[in-house]
Amino acid sequence: MRILIVGDVVGRSGRAAFFSYTPKIKKEKEIDVVIVNGENAAHGRGLTPDTFRKLLSGGADIVTSGNHIWDNKGVFEIIDQEPFLIRPANYPEGVPGHGFCIYPFRAKNIGVINLSGRTFMPAIDCPFSKAAEIVKQIQKDCDIILIDFHAEATSEKVSMGYYLDGKITAIWGTHTHVQTADERILPQGTAYITDLGMVGSKNSVLGIKSEIIIEKFLNGLPALFEIGEKPCIYCGIILEIDDKANKVTSIERIFETID
Repeated sequence: MRILIVGDVVGRSGRAAFFSYTPKIKKEKEIDVVIVNGENAAHGRGLTPDTFRKLLSGGADIVTSGNHIWDNKGVFEIIDQEPFLIRPANYPEGVPGHGFCIYPFRAKNIGVINLSGRTFMPAIDCPFSKAAEIVKQIQKDCDIILIDFHAEATSEKVSMGYYLDGKITAIWGTHTHVQTADERILPQGTAYITDLGMVGSKNSVLGIKSEIIIEKFLNGLPALFEIGEKPCIYCGIILEIDDKANKVTSIERIFETID
């Protein structure tokens, strides 16, 4: 099995890059399942019913998110109804939506968990204990378990990787929009990368027009963010998973420029 996992899609230009390149890479790399982080897909902040449906039509099977999932109120129309749209599982009990899903593919069940970090992030429940709780809950029902850890601090992400090594199939980081070059298979067999990167404007600051962010750093005043334009970068990883052992045999990093 081959699973394509795509970094945070940022705004209109990021969506366009996702739509144009995902079908191509699916065909070239013989991809079976696509997972994408969509928390910045609507104007760079949040997700709407329309942008969610567009991600699905562009090739996504499962959409993960993060702390910005609540930034567009339209998401509340779908977050309880869509089984393959998930938000961080370590929000307190009673928050709308689901923190994990189980996606059936052929004879396999793929469990996907979403977690949010706490270092330099909103103070919510412990992602480590929540990860252990959900893995224990779903491991009998799932052949493969994957985690999107939406976190700021690299130390927190690396720690989570080693904490879950050997207990899950793969874990990747999202949120910082800057791809790291540390993709690897950890000692006990779990595939890992600190951050996937983004799908968004190449000549920008994390997908936002660079002049706006520079001015904000210079004067410290609030600013209205505008999404950067093309060309875009398309970042992610491809996991090759042995169908008998359900173990990752290779992890390939993807970084493409899309005009």
